[in-house]
Amino acid sequence: MPKLENCQNHQTATNTEGTALTECCINPSILSADFVNLEAELKRISNADAVHVDVMDNHFVPNLTLGLPVVARIQAVSPVPLDAHLMIADADRWAPAYADAGVASVTFHAEAAMAPIKLARELRARGSKAGMALRPATPVEPYLDMLSELDMLLIMTVEPGFGGQSFLDVTLPKIRRARAAIEGSGIGVAIQVDGGVTEETIVRAAEAGANVFVAGSAVYGHADPAAAIERLRAAGLAAM
Repeated sequence: MPKLENCQNHQTATNTEGTALTECCINPSILSADFVNLEAELKRISNADAVHVDVMDNHFVPNLTLGLPVVARIQAVSPVPLDAHLMIADADRWAPAYADAGVASVTFHAEAAMAPIKLARELRARGSKAGMALRPATPVEPYLDMLSELDMLLIMTVEPGFGGQSFLDVTLPKIRRARAAIEGSGIGVAIQVDGGVTEETIVRAAEAGANVFVAGSAVYGHADPAAAIERLRAAGLAAM
């Protein structure tokens, strides 16, 4: 399996549209897991490339999940690297602490950062991969010049804040534009999609240029999450 390090580097393949891509990586979201038995739930996805941890503050998004102390404990017991998605206000202030906790990849929202380039550099300096997320209606064009400062660009394919939403196909052109810009610049930035990812929608997202896929109910909604991960990975690879 690729694992997170290979999901955010320069290893490339080619998808059905002729676009160069990195590995197909599956990051299950524990938002759909049993929070009472998180350590056991993490062991059920040991074949994943990373575990996607949704941090929500009830300010940037209308939901409240977990914070740094819980993420640090998850970090201590997880068999795979952590991919933290910070859906929080004042990301410039709070995001670096997640890098200090040893989280492998920290993603902040462009809409919540006053100085995204400075923040991305700080995350990298503290040892984490730097990711930046865009809500469905946020255009990618204003951020294309800073792609070299990132390891990953997360394009939300639902409105952030809640699991179980349907994939928004309106985001596919944005994924294509982001992939074209990345390939045109020659830099190795991964494109992650988050929201409504299933064995069906992963095909459309992969064809558009995504290579890292967050899946919640499509993994934990099955009796065998590990087998669900393999089916998603196979579907994504077939579309690349």
